[in-house]
Amino acid sequence: MRTLGNILWHVPFLGFLTAAFYWLLGLVLTLLVVTAPLGLGLMEFGKFLLAPFGNEMVSKASLNVKQNPVWEAYSTIVMILYLPFGVLFVILNAIQVFALCFSIVGIPVALVIAKSLGTVLNPVNKVCVPSAVAEEMARRNASAALDRRAG
Repeated sequence: MRTLGNILWHVPFLGFLTAAFYWLLGLVLTLLVVTAPLGLGLMEFGKFLLAPFGNEMVSKASLNVKQNPVWEAYSTIVMILYLPFGVLFVILNAIQVFALCFSIVGIPVALVIAKSLGTVLNPVNKVCVPSAVAEEMARRNASAALDRRAG
């Protein structure tokens, strides 16, 4: 089913062009150095868009990736400056999701865009991982929450 979804994403809706656009935009922002945290996140988002039905976007914090504290602080500043643009992009993508749901063929594409709204809002410190990794992380978090409730 994931393969069929990826084919549908790429063939009639040209998802590979969207992926290439985000990856190249991320590359340019990374080369500008000042916007590197944003660019790295957009490059990961472009990688996600190449196979959106087999991947997930997760934060580096949920993966327990250790980062330099200075980089984390700088990333936070860049994220705050990007936030108004992110809100605008989320609104535009939400309208696109709503419009795509009017056709049966557009619903899988709407799911991809809806699944990526969090990354569009804040691409800083996000990583593309296989869906199995994201599912295992969710299972471990649920198990830890159950252990805390049980005492």
